[in-house]
Amino acid sequence: MKSPSTLQIALGFSVALHAVLLTVRFVDPERFNRVFQDTPLEVILVNAKSKERPDVAKAIAQTSLAGGGEAEKGRATSPLPPSALTELGDAAEDAQRQVDAMQQQQTMLLAQISKQLAAMPPPDPTLPANDAAQADREEKRKQLIKILAEIERRINEENARPKKRYISPATREEVYAVYYDTLRRKIEDRGTVNFPEMAGKKLYGELTMVLTINFDGRVLDTEVAETSGNLALDRRAQLIVRSTGPFGTFNEAMRRKADQIVVVSRFKFTRDDTLETKLTGR
Repeated sequence: MKSPSTLQIALGFSVALHAVLLTVRFVDPERFNRVFQDTPLEVILVNAKSKERPDVAKAIAQTSLAGGGEAEKGRATSPLPPSALTELGDAAEDAQRQVDAMQQQQTMLLAQISKQLAAMPPPDPTLPANDAAQADREEKRKQLIKILAEIERRINEENARPKKRYISPATREEVYAVYYDTLRRKIEDRGTVNFPEMAGKKLYGELTMVLTINFDGRVLDTEVAETSGNLALDRRAQLIVRSTGPFGTFNEAMRRKADQIVVVSRFKFTRDDTLETKLTGR
């Protein structure tokens, strides 16, 4: 067999070199960077793990997690577990319990100081005026009397103010629920019969109102906490509440706990020409 010539060897080498070069793909560096910019991976924390690795990573986490959950709803944006929302009504109930607890502590402290004063021996006139032990006892007596006077002053001030009870969705006492239901029905009936109008046109909308009711059923105050956006409708809503009163007198159980109740309610004047009210904690 005849050996290849120098020209043939050169041609063969050239063909092989071009074949290798044709298999190499040149990519625009800027375009290559945009691939990562357009598909970022979010860094999150997960509270579970799996042995399987995901086919397509959706995020970077501290451990692998394939599948699980409802992907359509998306991932939580917080690393903390979801927590239930707390209405202001619950906060009002907690605040009321704290006030009750502080009043009990105040009463206990008053009794304790009174007991300490009663247990202290009276001043002994036979002892010299510069007696150190008696001087310490008298100084302690003065301090206790001062504290006692301050506590009594606070109690008297609290007793002089009307006791208010905030009625919210979290209020659990049945007596308040029954009273509020009667109040709500009366206001809704009045608002439906006297549906607000202006220049012959019905006024529709929603607003939030704070009502203060006295123990004898009188409406002491109506405050629009969240306006409907229509000042005329807000005023008509307040007029409806005031014209509906007075409501029923507090029963004995309510009277023991409150002189006034404060109700936060959502007023909705619907397209059906009816008034709907809903107790709210907002």
